[in-house]
Amino acid sequence: MKRFGAFEVETHSYKKNEKVLSETELDGSALDEESGLISKNGSAIGVMVDGKPFVGFPTPSRKNEFFSQTMIDWKWPEYAIPTYIKSHIHLDHLDQSKGEYVLVPTFRLPTLIHSRSGNAKWLTEISNRNPIWMHPDDAGRIGVKTGDLLKVNTDIGYFVDKVWVTQGMKPGVVACSHHIGRWRRQQDPEGNRWAVNTVSIENDGNGGWRMRTVRNVGPFESKDPDSKRIFWTDGGVHQNITHAVHPDPISGMHCWHQRVRLEKAGLRTITAIFSWTPTRPTKCIKNG
Repeated sequence: MKRFGAFEVETHSYKKNEKVLSETELDGSALDEESGLISKNGSAIGVMVDGKPFVGFPTPSRKNEFFSQTMIDWKWPEYAIPTYIKSHIHLDHLDQSKGEYVLVPTFRLPTLIHSRSGNAKWLTEISNRNPIWMHPDDAGRIGVKTGDLLKVNTDIGYFVDKVWVTQGMKPGVVACSHHIGRWRRQQDPEGNRWAVNTVSIENDGNGGWRMRTVRNVGPFESKDPDSKRIFWTDGGVHQNITHAVHPDPISGMHCWHQRVRLEKAGLRTITAIFSWTPTRPTKCIKNG
């Protein structure tokens, strides 16, 4: 604990704002009759509600504040009070007649933790592929079934992956786990071979790039006898490289959910598992 530090895990963390101030805590305090704010030594310690001195919330007014002066100062006055905002993946911005869907690329399997789990051979044995999860209605509309290849077109390119048809998805929404799809080029060090595909990356001459798998996961000789027992060949699909940057214009945080256009993959498409063209970031909330 001295080396790494320690912290307290509170067991009773609900309704802490409803704690009543004791006489000792109130000793020497002052009450603002208009706002109900209770101060002591120049700092707010609570708020008077219905004649009772509560601790309140950890805000300047000790009340639950939802008005944001910061948003006004940052020139976003229309968001000073919380409101509903239609993002770039709102259904009003999608056209299913053109095969447009919402892709959840942050979908997580319970057996893995991001791509770091590729170093755990037992977890990789359990989960070693990341198909596109899709509702049966959507699969029927596109004309695909479990195991078929699907082309997922993004704002800057596309990737090809297999389909997993399941009732577990909401119609109009598809998901692809982001834990899987690690890759290395042929000239890169071997590194982890339990979950890494070997790929080639080519410039198409028009400002775009194309990635293709040249060697799948497979058994290999090592000091670990289990490396010869690898029975899977699917190292998954790396989808992130085809996702356009969608920064929230207010916070700057990246909005991961993507608007994609789905279509059944053809023979020409299958030869290039990824294709993308780097572009400038696009906004995701205001003005589309």
